[in-house]
Amino acid sequence: MSTQPDGLKLKREVGTFGAILMGLGSILGTGVFVSLSIAAGVTGSAVISAVVFAAILAICNGLSSAQLAANHPVSGGTYEYGYHYLNPNVGYTAGWMFLCAKSASAATAALGFSGYLLGMLSITNSKFYLVVCAVAICILVTIVVLCGIRFSNFVNTLIVSITVLSLSFFIFSGISKLPENFINNINFVPDSSYSWSDFLQATALVFVAYTGYGRIATLGEEVKSPQTVIPRAVMLTLLFAMLLYMGVAFTSVSLVGAEKYASLQLSAPLEMIARSLFFPGAGYVIAIGAITAMLGVLLNLVLGLSRVLLAMGRRGDMPKLLGKLNKDQTTPTAAVACTGILIVLLTLPGDIKLAWSFSAFTVLIYYAITNLAALKLTAKERYYPPIISITGLVTCLFLAIWIEWQIIAAAFVLILVGFTWRAIVHRAILKT
Repeated sequence: MSTQPDGLKLKREVGTFGAILMGLGSILGTGVFVSLSIAAGVTGSAVISAVVFAAILAICNGLSSAQLAANHPVSGGTYEYGYHYLNPNVGYTAGWMFLCAKSASAATAALGFSGYLLGMLSITNSKFYLVVCAVAICILVTIVVLCGIRFSNFVNTLIVSITVLSLSFFIFSGISKLPENFINNINFVPDSSYSWSDFLQATALVFVAYTGYGRIATLGEEVKSPQTVIPRAVMLTLLFAMLLYMGVAFTSVSLVGAEKYASLQLSAPLEMIARSLFFPGAGYVIAIGAITAMLGVLLNLVLGLSRVLLAMGRRGDMPKLLGKLNKDQTTPTAAVACTGILIVLLTLPGDIKLAWSFSAFTVLIYYAITNLAALKLTAKERYYPPIISITGLVTCLFLAIWIEWQIIAAAFVLILVGFTWRAIVHRAILKT
C-alpha cells in the first residue's frame, strides 16, 4: 500500500453510520428532485426502467470503488487509484474529470435549491433571483465545510433525516392518490415517441444521480476501519437510494404521466405534483425536503471536491497550497475555499439541464477509470469477482457515447485544458 506524498493525513472521524449518511446526502438530492424529471423528458415513462438499469450499473461501480477504497484508503478517490494502480496520466485525467463533473453537479444542486426555495416563496420566472440565491447558499455551505468533517457530518445528519422523511411522505401520499387508470401512464420500455438511444441517454443521466456513493471512497482517509466500513456503507447506501428513487419515479409518472412530469423539470416537479394532488400544505413538506436535499448534495460535493484538490495539491498536479491542512488536521482550508469559488462561478449561467448533461458524461469517464483500476487489484486485494468491474467499465463507456455530441466535444476540450494547466503548474513548481 502506497503512502501519501504528504506525510500529514486527515483524522479518521467517520464511522459506518456517518459514511452511509454522507453517501445518502450526496445521492438524495438533485437526482431525485430534479434529474428524474429531466430523464422523463428524454425517454418518457420508461424512466422507471432507466432508474433500475442505472442502479445496477451504479452497484457495479460502487463495488469497484469500495474495494479500491478499502485497499487504498486516502483522500482523492479515483485520482489516487489511477496513480497507484494505473499511471499518473490516467490518474490525473480521473481527478480533472471529477473536478469538472462534480463542480457541475454542485452548481446544479445550488440552482435546484434556489428553484425549490423560490417556488416555496412564490417567486417564479426570475433567473436573477435564482442565481443570487444559488451563490449565497454556495458561500454558506463552504463556510460549514471549513468548520471540519465532524461539524459537517452533524449538519449532514440533520439534512438527510429531513430529506428521507419528505420523500417517504411523497411516495406514500402519492400511492394513496393513484387514479384508477394510472397503469395507462406506465410503460417500462420506450414507446413509439422515443427510441432506445433516448432510453440509454436517460439512463446515463440517472446514473449520475446515484454516484454520490463515491463520496464515501473520496473521503476514505477520514473513515474509521476503512477495510470493513467502506464496502458495507457503499452497498447499504446504494440499496436504500435505489428503493427511494424507484418509489419517486413510479409515483410521479403514475400520478401525472411522463410528459407532464417532464414539463415540470424547471419548476420544482415533486412540489408541483404534491401541491396539485395532495392535501393543502403538502407542497411545503416536499419543498422543505427538496431544500434540505440540495443542501446535502452541495455539502457533500464541497467535501468531495476539496479532498480531490487536496490530493492533487499533494502530488503537485495543483498548486501546493491546496495540499495543505489546517493545524488541527481536520480541514484542507485552501482546497475548500477554492472549491467554493469554482462552484459559485458555475452557477452563474443558471442552466440546470446543461450542467447535469455535462456532469453525466464526465462522471461516466471517471467511473470507467475506477473500474479499470479495480481490474488491477491482486487476488489477495480483491473483494468481488472481476466480472463486476468489467461490467462497470463496459457499461460506463457504452452509455457515455449516448450523451449529446456537443457535451462530449466540450468534455474533450476540457481534458486538453486540464493537461495544459498541469504542465503550467508543474513548470511553476520546478521554478520554485
